[in-house]
Amino acid sequence: MSTIEYRPGLEKVPAVQSSISFVDGGSGILEYRGIPVEVLAEESSFLEVAYLLIFDRFPRADELARWEADILYHRRIKWHLRDMVKLLPSTGHPMDAIQALIAATGMFYPIKDIAQYSQERFVYEAAIRLLGKLPTLVATFARMRVGYDPVPPRDDLDHATNFLWMLLEEDPQPEVAKAFDVSLILHAEHTINASTFAGLVTASTLADPYTVVSAAIGALSGPLHGGANERVLGMLKEIGTLENVEPYLVGKLERKEKIWGLGHRVYKVKDPRARVLQNLLEGAFEAGGGKDLHYAIAQELERIEGTSLGQDKGVWPNVDFYSGILYHKMGIPTDLFTPLFAIARTAGWLAHWYEQMRANVLFRPTQVYTGRHGQPYVPMGERKHV
Repeated sequence: MSTIEYRPGLEKVPAVQSSISFVDGGSGILEYRGIPVEVLAEESSFLEVAYLLIFDRFPRADELARWEADILYHRRIKWHLRDMVKLLPSTGHPMDAIQALIAATGMFYPIKDIAQYSQERFVYEAAIRLLGKLPTLVATFARMRVGYDPVPPRDDLDHATNFLWMLLEEDPQPEVAKAFDVSLILHAEHTINASTFAGLVTASTLADPYTVVSAAIGALSGPLHGGANERVLGMLKEIGTLENVEPYLVGKLERKEKIWGLGHRVYKVKDPRARVLQNLLEGAFEAGGGKDLHYAIAQELERIEGTSLGQDKGVWPNVDFYSGILYHKMGIPTDLFTPLFAIARTAGWLAHWYEQMRANVLFRPTQVYTGRHGQPYVPMGERKHV
């Protein structure tokens, strides 16, 4: 009989020691390298935050300028990857496309000496390529799947503005680009979640960083992780009207069905990222002349849900609850919401990859065996199937 305690989903089982981010789910605190995420969202930029996460310090002015310029340079992708996009099913999900494309990108930068993995210069080179190219790959697939040529990146645009330009082929308003950049900051890192853990396990085998990010993207594609914001918008559309919010919620609770965007494995209060996103939405709708129906439904759902469950069971909006509404208002297709998550979370994945490489141990968890022992071999002629 095994004496090992089995905890489904590795609930509260420490897998690593890390100094990258911190979450206090009971108090609604999220910090990157000790700095509250709300402060970074207000004061910083996504690329500066990515540097902080990966290298454990803020860049100096000259370092930040070089970092931004190097990522700008690596926005361009090989024509082989563009032609690869032509061969992918146009009806396929973008997450499947970018997982394949990032893995293929690594073939152009083969690693000859794995000892480089723990060297800052090598990490820097991998990071500027991945952070630079992933947004281009997302925009390229999004446009080519509907028959359009990809829109080339522009050197005169910052990271967030350039992505929206490549995707929508129009210059976004400054406040829209800022809101998108803040959203990237909020999604950049969140301790050892499913995709980060998948990336860490892959990294521990000394797979290259492109394979690590590809593995993490695969884990992020599931609806219980990154795909939830797509489901939230679908849920809001299904509810349809403010009058239908309460009966919809009551029906869900009676059937014990999941309500997308509400509740979190860690947070027992409102997700701090959801608070920042809601403030962004308030500003966006104020500038646009009023709230839209999806946002009004979401607010009503939060109000009723909080009254019935929030205070008793800690079921509050998480980051997915409002992010999809924000992206929808920007004109971004629903099935690109999770790829946007990947664009942001690549910073966190790379930070954990670098941390893992500096003291790497191959992940090899054990199990609690529940099968039989001492079973006889049954010859083919004697086998009976019920």
